[in-house]
Amino acid sequence: MGCSSCGSGKNGEPAGCGNNGHCATGGCNKLNTFDWLATLDIEDPSGTDLVEVSFKNGAKKEFFINPSHTRTSTGDFVVVDTGSGYDVGKISLSGELVKLQMKKKKVREDKIYNEVIRRANEFDLDKMVQARSVEKPALVKARAIANTLGLEMKIGDVEYQADMRKATFFYTAEGRVDFRELVRAYAKEFKTKIEMRQIGARQESQRIGGIGSCGRELCCSTWLTDFKSVSTAAARYQNLAINQAKLSGQCGRLKCCLNYELDTYIDALRHFPRKADKLKTKKGNAILIKTDIFKKLMFYSYETDRGRGILIALGVDRVHEVLNMNKSGEYPDDLPGELILINDEESDTEISSDVTEGFDLPEVKKKKSRNKRRGRNRNTKKSPQNKGTSQTSKSPKAPQKTNEDKPRQSNKNRRNKRNKRNRNSQKNKNQ
Repeated sequence: MGCSSCGSGKNGEPAGCGNNGHCATGGCNKLNTFDWLATLDIEDPSGTDLVEVSFKNGAKKEFFINPSHTRTSTGDFVVVDTGSGYDVGKISLSGELVKLQMKKKKVREDKIYNEVIRRANEFDLDKMVQARSVEKPALVKARAIANTLGLEMKIGDVEYQADMRKATFFYTAEGRVDFRELVRAYAKEFKTKIEMRQIGARQESQRIGGIGSCGRELCCSTWLTDFKSVSTAAARYQNLAINQAKLSGQCGRLKCCLNYELDTYIDALRHFPRKADKLKTKKGNAILIKTDIFKKLMFYSYETDRGRGILIALGVDRVHEVLNMNKSGEYPDDLPGELILINDEESDTEISSDVTEGFDLPEVKKKKSRNKRRGRNRNTKKSPQNKGTSQTSKSPKAPQKTNEDKPRQSNKNRRNKRNKRNRNSQKNKNQ
């Protein structure tokens, strides 16, 4: 990722090579191609005048006719005629390799009309840098306008021509979008020719770039040019858990790297028996738990009342023998595997270091929690008669006084005392 001078900085900060993404090593370029024929002092016998020009650090590549009077070669910045203006790019391939690239991308030679005009000068390069500096602010404004109009689309990238006469907006959408009003708003805001181009989620990640879960740059933004379909069957062949979060890339689709080792796994699985999910023995039925493809081991476990028992590792040849016995109506007494994963009862057998799900954990008996009685007076009062002992009610049915009953009893006592005082005063008057 970048040349060696990118790491030469102060206090651990990279200084950069100063080539603004156009270093000679090609490490700062997206989807870079190496023209190895151009480095050799060999005359091209084909004499083709077609070249491949890279724009915006490899984000877009197109083929052009390169006349002999331009005197340009691989690695030169040139001004090209795009049909709707002029743009500045870098020649990435020339000579016989261009024909191989065109054959790969299925581009016909008679369909190429645009030409390379001349070699780019300092003024042309300054115009290109100025166009690149306008793209990010334009992307923010474009997204704001699309949200204001309520369109279900996402503007992923903006690309300006070097002459600032045309701007291409790349967007992603699930369905068809009527953006006629959006184009009028963009033309009024940016005052240039507007082109809308719909791309997929993978093409969007290819243009933006990023770091994958492996810690390296995305394959689609560095070297991967064609996107092959990826299905969950590729993960099943490799015994991977079907976890959408782990199997998806930054584009939200299944990772392209799932297809890299798929052929190796398919070749290894040809030696394994089919329909070997269950083996019948006199001891019981053994269910297939997992498969180690490269060690050629199949792990089985007996069906028990408690669930899964110990794991028994069988070789592929042994599984074929048991399946043939089951087809003929014979059932072996047991499954003598090459490796048996132990539980608490057997401790002398060998343990596999790469299997973590074969151990049976003992059942933990949970203690029943007692229901706490509500309304129990935690602060008990000592009785005046029996000091040192607390008055607590052992019977759960005993009535307990609450704080709400205390003011009612005090009011009743006051009323009784007041009535008794009135009766005594009445008697004294009568006497």
